[in-house]
Amino acid sequence: MKIVFVVPDMAGGGTEHVIALLANEYVKRGIEVSILSFAGTQQAYALDKRVETVSAGIPSRGSWKTRLKRLAFMRDYFKKNKGCFIFSFSTYGTGFIVLSTLGLGRRMLVSERTDPRSCDHKLYRNFFYRFADCLVCQTQGAIECFPKYLQKKACVIGNPIADTLPERYTGVRRKSVVSVGRLEPVKNHRMLIRAFAKFSETYPDYLLEIYGEGSLRDELKEFSETMGVGAKVIFHGFCKNVMREIQDSSMFVLSSDYEGLSNSMIEAMAMGVPVIATDCPIGGSRTYIQDGYNGLLVPVGDAETMCSAMLKLADNSENSEYYDNISKNSEKIRKNMKCEIIADKFIELCEN
Repeated sequence: MKIVFVVPDMAGGGTEHVIALLANEYVKRGIEVSILSFAGTQQAYALDKRVETVSAGIPSRGSWKTRLKRLAFMRDYFKKNKGCFIFSFSTYGTGFIVLSTLGLGRRMLVSERTDPRSCDHKLYRNFFYRFADCLVCQTQGAIECFPKYLQKKACVIGNPIADTLPERYTGVRRKSVVSVGRLEPVKNHRMLIRAFAKFSETYPDYLLEIYGEGSLRDELKEFSETMGVGAKVIFHGFCKNVMREIQDSSMFVLSSDYEGLSNSMIEAMAMGVPVIATDCPIGGSRTYIQDGYNGLLVPVGDAETMCSAMLKLADNSENSEYYDNISKNSEKIRKNMKCEIIADKFIELCEN
């Protein structure tokens, strides 16, 4: 068996993190694995040396010449690896796979990594997804966003949690609110900063630590200053070992307007860091968080309710049964999201 993951690039995002975890797990089992990047050569996450990495080119930036070279490269690659299982983790990549394998035959599953309603090219996506043997979504709500003919071939598989993830921290936690995600509009860090500014009026000794890079970095730093918390908001940038950095923080906050399923959210939960998350439309947060039991859910875009949730955790952070129970209950997610379990589910799809 050979598995070929197809992705634009292996930069520092949630999709790339999942691919790295699965690729490393499969080569440990003796399965041949390749990661075919079609628009870059970055490598943000550690890969087992047995994982083959191949680049089909650079970002096209609208160039048809670049796209045609990419298709030629991919076709040659799939000719040499005929019979492999293709795991497409990219909407655009699925189209390139279908075109580059015409007449060759293919075994392909597509993994949808975000809220399907956010796609700007639904006709393109739905046309090429129909050629997949299986569509993998992260929630049932995501499946229901697709046409019926795609729903029939869809199933739900969650995201894997690394075996190396730190255990639940039991010492005195830092007075720190943490967030992990790309600095882009969909993550709505502005709402988080607004909520933190209000929260800071009651708890001025807390910091807001934001991990991730993106186009809004300078704008968000300026907004922090405008909200009067510039000195308390720390932008760390991308960090490969971010979970080790945040394991002793007081709370983790997901402020996104929409998500597929946040890797950082479920990993924070698995470490027992109390989580506050926006109840994103397709249910990535509510699938795993029972409000008040193993985390807190707040409406999308609601800074006031977000602040109230942050205050609730801070009020109960020291010697509180409520706070400790949320931490302990959230850790239970680790059992069912182990990388080997999620990897098995993908393999079962191949075998069936």
